Amino acid sequence: MTMATMPELSPPIDTAAVKAIRQFNRFYTRRIGALDPYLGSAMSLTDVRVLYELAHREMAVASEIGRDLGLDAGYLSRILRRFENEGWLVREPHPRDARQSVLRLTDAGHAAFAPLQQKSREEAAALLASLAPAQRQQLVRAMGTVQSLLDPEAPPAKPQAAVLRGPAPGDIGWVVQQHGEIYAREYGWNSTFEALVAGIAGEFLLKFQPEWERCWIAELNGERVGSIFVVRKSATVAQLRLLILTPGARGLGLGGKLVDECIAFARLKGYRKMVLWTNSCLTAARGIYASRGFQLTASEPHEGYGTPLEGETWELKL
Repeated sequence: MTMATMPELSPPIDTAAVKAIRQFNRFYTRRIGALDPYLGSAMSLTDVRVLYELAHREMAVASEIGRDLGLDAGYLSRILRRFENEGWLVREPHPRDARQSVLRLTDAGHAAFAPLQQKSREEAAALLASLAPAQRQQLVRAMGTVQSLLDPEAPPAKPQAAVLRGPAPGDIGWVVQQHGEIYAREYGWNSTFEALVAGIAGEFLLKFQPEWERCWIAELNGERVGSIFVVRKSATVAQLRLLILTPGARGLGLGGKLVDECIAFARLKGYRKMVLWTNSCLTAARGIYASRGFQLTASEPHEGYGTPLEGETWELKL
């Protein structure tokens, strides 16, 4: 074998580097509480990871979840069986493969997962809370560097389908915050608008009628990106309120999907008409309403949010 054909040998591993990685692992697992009961629940980290995959996949299949999480098939099967026994999971026929079942979380399963999701967000936010904005970005970039170095051939993460779910603790406050921030930044509206949204959201919580009203929170890749509400205006009229999407979630059809959920719910409950109030400058939302058959029935000028606006009432016969 010539020098030109000899295989290139990897340099020996520095023992100090090995110690550094082990030290970081001990620090980080302690810092995120991985050695404690996960997120304060009776479930293990693996249990919660499986629950996360079930909640965020459009078509969850056991073999794919096991492969992506690196879980033994028997171990995963026991977890799924336990979820079924809890009433969190049902199996449905796969539309294209009779050998497999599609796994779907029940309403009880989503209810079990929602507080864990919120707790995870809160703990991640707590990790960042003591850092300045520039330090937070530095940390996020460093984590991305670690991931790309240790798994350089991994394909880009596939965008996951949006999940529409009911509100969990903290979600309604998030809705108010997003309305205040987005409308101030994009339209120059003042705090009067945020106060209006806070009033609507607070009334929904205090006077919620579960048989007749509903709120959906839209998630994309596990992050909240939108909301919409249906409230009972009268025995025959439902009102659509507080439709919003974060900028990064626009253009994906989520706004239409949220409105469709509201219309379907209102028809199911026997409402005869759905109404909403918006402003003429909100062209994207108006386009969604018009495409679903809403008709503009009234308009009037106002300056409620610190700038001249044209308020509009839209109606849809159900």
